[in-house]
Formats: sequence, C-alpha cells, structure tokens
Amino acid sequence: MIAPTRPALRAAICTALVSSLISSLALISGVRAGMAETFAYVGNADSNDISVFKVADNGEMTLVQTAAFPGVDKPGSSTPLAITPDHRVLIAGVRSQPFLAVSFAIDQTTGQLSPIGNGPLADSMANIATDRGGKVLFSASYGGNKVALNPIQTSGVVGEPKQVIPTGLNAHAFLPSPDNRFVFATNLGSDQVLSFAFDAAAGTLAPTDPPAIKTPEKSGPRHFVFHPGGKFVYLIHELNGDVAAYSYEASSGAWSEIQRTTALPEGFGGRDSGQKDSNQKPWAADIHITPDGRFLYASERTTNTLTAYKVDGSSGKLTTIGSVPTEKQPRGFNIDPTGRYLAAVGELSDGMTVYAIDQASGALSKLKSYPTGKKPNWVEFLSLP
Repeated sequence: MIAPTRPALRAAICTALVSSLISSLALISGVRAGMAETFAYVGNADSNDISVFKVADNGEMTLVQTAAFPGVDKPGSSTPLAITPDHRVLIAGVRSQPFLAVSFAIDQTTGQLSPIGNGPLADSMANIATDRGGKVLFSASYGGNKVALNPIQTSGVVGEPKQVIPTGLNAHAFLPSPDNRFVFATNLGSDQVLSFAFDAAAGTLAPTDPPAIKTPEKSGPRHFVFHPGGKFVYLIHELNGDVAAYSYEASSGAWSEIQRTTALPEGFGGRDSGQKDSNQKPWAADIHITPDGRFLYASERTTNTLTAYKVDGSSGKLTTIGSVPTEKQPRGFNIDPTGRYLAAVGELSDGMTVYAIDQASGALSKLKSYPTGKKPNWVEFLSLP
C-alpha cells in the first residue's frame, strides 16, 4: 500500500473539515427552523382591529399583519382577546352592538389571523377567557352586571350563550382555576369575587358555598392571576391600587388572604399624602406572572407605571422590586411564554413598549417602543412550534 503524500493528506483533511462544517451548519439550520416562533396580538379598540407582531429571540417586534373584524362597523370601549388552549383559534370580544365574539384561525407557521366566523355575546363584555379544555368561552359584563358561558364549537366559532348569570356591580374578570373545576368572577363595584363550580363535561356553572370572597370596601377588585404552581392567586384592585396575595385550596376553591401590598409607585400623590397632586386617585389595571412563577407585575394608569414583585415560591408572599414608567394609560400588558419579555400597551399613546425581564432580579429594562392601532388595551402572546 502506498502512503499518501503530504499534499494529498492535507487535501483529505480539508475536505473532511469542510464536510463536517457543512453538516454542522445544516444541523443548526434545521434546529433553528424547527424552533418555536412567538407572536404578540394587540387588541385595538378605536381602530377596530388586531395588530399581529412577530417576536424575535432578542425581543425585537415586527408588525406582520393588521387584522380587521369582519362585519363590525363600530368600535367598542375595549377589545378583550382569548386564545384557545390548542393555539389554533383567537377569539376577540366586540363591545359595540351587536355584541360579538369574532373567531380567527391562527396560521400555525406565520401566526397570522383569518376570520372564521362570529358568535353572539350576552352583553358588552370587558373580559373573555376559555376554559382549560377550550370548549367554553367565559365572559364578564362590567355595565351589564353579569357573567356568561358560551360553548365553543369545533369550528372555533362561539355558539349561543348557554348560561347568563346576574352578579354584583361591575363584573370584570371571569377566569377558570388551573384544574378547571372552579371559575371566579370579580365584581369591581361590589367588592367581591364570585365563586362557581364548573362542570366541564356538561359545560355548566353552579354557585359554591360560600358563593363569594369579600374584599375591602371601595377597593374595586379587577383582575387576578393564578400562580403556575396552583397554590396561590394574586388580585389587583382598581380603586385603591392594592395587590393582594391569597393561598388557594384546589379541593374547595377557597381563597385565604396572606398579604396585601400596592401597585402604586413610591411617592404616589394620593388624597391623604398632602402633596399638590393629592386629588389623584389610584387606577390600577392589569396583573400577570412569569411562567416560572418567580416574578409578578402590575400596571397602574394614573401614574402610567409598571410595578414588579418577587414571588416567594414557598409562602406566596411578594417583595416589591420597583416601578418603571410605561405607555400612557397602560390598561393591558402581558409576558411572553419564555418569561424573558414584557409588552405593555397604552390606550392614550397608541403604542407598545417591550421590556426585558432580568432573570435574576425580575427588574424591567426598556428595549423598544412600537406604534400599534388606536387605543390598544389587550396583549396576548403565543408560541407556535
């Protein structure tokens, strides 16, 4: 056997290295191609549409679509959104007559929306959410003092209301428990959270005993979120700016308050502060928790701020991290599925600001702001494989 010459050996080695590099690049490309794509959906009330943004790995947003509501002529006061658990349908609540739930198919590659049909809502609904199985749409009417349950058909279109239940004043949020056995409705004007047992098989609700969780007088319970571990729930109060932490008993659906803090930034000029701006009133809005349950965030509209909290995973208690300025009148915000980014929209600024969430401290740092439609008020994130 004749040994290869040095030039031939060098050529063979180079060929092998190039082949290996090409294979590695192909593998990396394939992995990247198969990675999840993330999208943000912003409901815009006055422009009567949804802004669809593609989210890059570094948090950069790119507008890819502005989806209009078919058959809807008049804008409503807000545009609540809900995405079905299978990630295939986005439902938008229209708060102008005739009150509708507009269903869109979500393209599983591009994230873009295609209308598939409209269904009736029982009233002007401030909040909509699906049950954990995606079979039912829950909705709450602030002005109509009621909550409702509509079936979601296999097509993704919402059917006629199956139950319409009167509540205390100003029903605002209506969401299921993590295990889908209970559903809770805030009554902002009656300072209570109503509790219902949910029969997922029958698609019906029944009051629990006791039927309500009371909150302090004139606190205005508005939105709430469950801890991913299912043992705690956090409730923001619109009228006094409180954020309350509760332990949650899954077997009975009982809430037990363990802490009460505030969404108001340090130095807020409230009525009892003695400051020049003491006529200001708290006007808290939204609340969300990171997917890993380590950090919680709340928005406040009088001061146009976001407040961050660290969550103790054992006790459920909160430690305030601090507040940052955000869009004007931040009625809605949300956190991406990775827990790395937060996007807040401003009803009066017609814009969205994206923040990076520090993974060690939970502190927010501003990345970039983007124009949206008119009067944005709701944000939903979705990752597609």
